[in-house]
Amino acid sequence: MNDRQDPYAHRPQVYGYDAYGQPVYHPDAPERVYDAYGQPLQQQTAYGYDPYAQQAQQPVQQAYDGYAPYAPEQPQQQSQSQQQPQARPQGRQQAEAPQEWIPQQAGPSAGAEPAPPRAEQRVPEPRQAPDEAAAAPAAAAGYRTEQFSFIEEPDEDSEDVIDWLKFSESRTERRDERKRKGRNRIVALVVVLVLALGGAAGYLFLTGSDGKKGAAATGAGQKRDVIVVHLRQTRGGGSSTALLVDNETSKKATTILLPNTLAVAKEGGAGSTTLGKSVQDDGTGATRDALNTLLGSDIKGSWRLDTPYLENLVELVGGIEADTDTDVPGEKPGDSPVVRRGTAQSLSGRTAVAYATHRGPGEDEGKQLARFGQVMQAVLKKMPDDSASATRTVESLAQIPDPSLSTEQLGASLAHMASLARKGSYATALLPVEKDGTLGEKATGGVVKEVLGGTVRNTDRNATPRVSVKNATGGKGAATSAQITLVNSGYSVIDGGTAGSAATASAVLYADEKRAAEAKEVARTLGLPAGAVKQAKDATTADVTVVLGKDYKG
Repeated sequence: MNDRQDPYAHRPQVYGYDAYGQPVYHPDAPERVYDAYGQPLQQQTAYGYDPYAQQAQQPVQQAYDGYAPYAPEQPQQQSQSQQQPQARPQGRQQAEAPQEWIPQQAGPSAGAEPAPPRAEQRVPEPRQAPDEAAAAPAAAAGYRTEQFSFIEEPDEDSEDVIDWLKFSESRTERRDERKRKGRNRIVALVVVLVLALGGAAGYLFLTGSDGKKGAAATGAGQKRDVIVVHLRQTRGGGSSTALLVDNETSKKATTILLPNTLAVAKEGGAGSTTLGKSVQDDGTGATRDALNTLLGSDIKGSWRLDTPYLENLVELVGGIEADTDTDVPGEKPGDSPVVRRGTAQSLSGRTAVAYATHRGPGEDEGKQLARFGQVMQAVLKKMPDDSASATRTVESLAQIPDPSLSTEQLGASLAHMASLARKGSYATALLPVEKDGTLGEKATGGVVKEVLGGTVRNTDRNATPRVSVKNATGGKGAATSAQITLVNSGYSVIDGGTAGSAATASAVLYADEKRAAEAKEVARTLGLPAGAVKQAKDATTADVTVVLGKDYKG
């Protein structure tokens, strides 16, 4: 049978660990030595000498481990326990393999004295500075040098830092405040200088130290409020035009009367026409633009005043007074005059309209315009001089205002001019027009520049000539046919109306010698003979005037 043994019976005893954490075993007894597999080595039997048997090893003193100075030493007082090897059963020999030598730690000998305890080795502490060494005893009570401790100690300079930040902040604020005050002082100084200069300029302007106040109050650079008024006759279809100029700088108001023969540009700039024709054909807006171009003025708005509205306006202000220069006959022959010639004649709404539109036989257009100007000035004298009342008066007319001039604007303008008319700072002037409808030097320097503050820009003399067609054939369709023919040929046509009596032969008249060639071309266009072309001094309405006689076969 096999010899069974307990594999754990001879397990080495551990009595400590070295510096590297390895176990330190108790040395086995010399009588019981085991191989690497835990088997006991065979002892020498009585049958012979076993040459491979190993001798019992003497106890070896444990060597000093120099690499484990900090490992705790274990007492080495464990007694050796000697065990006798067990005898093998007789009659059975087992071949034993050579056993390797295993280093064993021998226990202390029986008579050996215990080794003196080693002195505990300590890690040398770092050297301390003198001032730290002085404080070391106090700190050693609670902490050791090799231990780390972070103690939040109160910062003695924290309050100083806060005070410095406050000082810096307040210093910056004071610097910004000084800059702001400096800017305010500069702005105030500039304002004072501007006010002083403005006051000095105003004083010089009002006093006129060099006696040139009148010259300074004229010309361009003054503030003016200009309105164009068109008096439209519901009977007959005629019209009269005037400019109401309120010079706020000179504190004066003026009514400028514009003849219907004044040459203005057509709507769109295609040629020229007369003022009367422009009012009827192009309307108030195009006429206002043409006048601004011609006079270099700034007309704010248009006021279309038909004769019924003028009659109502005179009635609303309580009637007017005017120095009439002629008698105005009644509507029917034999009726008494509507208006008597005289001084300070009282005019109602109906009589005021009759006087403003009256033009006697053979009278110049300027006479009728002067009467219209008288009526307008008399109406302004009776208008309220406050804007609210004047606006209510205009609203009472129940007119549809022109888009360029609201009721409030018209009321305010009339109120201001009414105050000037009551003070006597109001005048009426007629714009002088040349025979060809242009404005000469007299009109340019006297009225346009001084009253309107503008610059005249007459229509181009090299532009398409204006041709006036007057019907003297005794029929009604000849004039229309001639106008169509001229328009198709590129001429600017003006309706000259109907002659009082029929003419036998047609005539083509021109006033300026430069228009002679154009007059001949017009005659050829209408099929008239060359002998019909003549120069006449009274052809002032247009560049060329055509009088159609009975010989016209258009």
